[in-house]
Amino acid sequence: MPQHRQNWFEGWRLLAVLTLVLAGLSVWIAGMRQFEVEGVRMVIRVTARSSLMLFCLAFGAGALARLWPNAWTRWQRRNRRYLGVSFAASHGIHAIAIACFAAMDPLDFMAATSTASYVFGGIGYAFIIAMTATSFDHTALAIGQRAWRILHLVGGYYLWFQFMVSFGKRIPGMPLYGLFLIPLLTVMALRLIAMASARTPRTARAG
Repeated sequence: MPQHRQNWFEGWRLLAVLTLVLAGLSVWIAGMRQFEVEGVRMVIRVTARSSLMLFCLAFGAGALARLWPNAWTRWQRRNRRYLGVSFAASHGIHAIAIACFAAMDPLDFMAATSTASYVFGGIGYAFIIAMTATSFDHTALAIGQRAWRILHLVGGYYLWFQFMVSFGKRIPGMPLYGLFLIPLLTVMALRLIAMASARTPRTARAG
């Protein structure tokens, strides 16, 4: 029975459940504030954090499975694609909330944004769209393995850097935001350790 539940909660079902939960949670949060600006801003903050967690789960899946192979990390690696698309869904809700904020309170929206946020945020969303579009077998095959690998590698590191900047710049005013850097730094450390461990056997054989 536990194995059956584990097999059920993966693949496209995993994506559907996570997306529905995030959409329902967002509507509930906004509704708690009568769908006014403060409720929308709360949705922006919540979806930024859910996107961070889902990104880290997808970005670190391969490294964790290599370093600590067990039932959880194998499940995580097996569902890396669906965790990544769930991240895209979370950030899609995040984008909708941002658009609502801009429409409902243009002055505060302008004060909270800058040209840099438009440029770098736009690049980030372009990567998310491209990576999501090539997360399906047919589209991945269409662009080729090498192009797919470059896109997802460069896009993943860019999004990691953007999360670091987005959360890091808030630390001076709200020190607790430093906690959100922990999963980002952890997942990067795991990837570097996994890459080093993958090279070690070849180095040892060469010696």
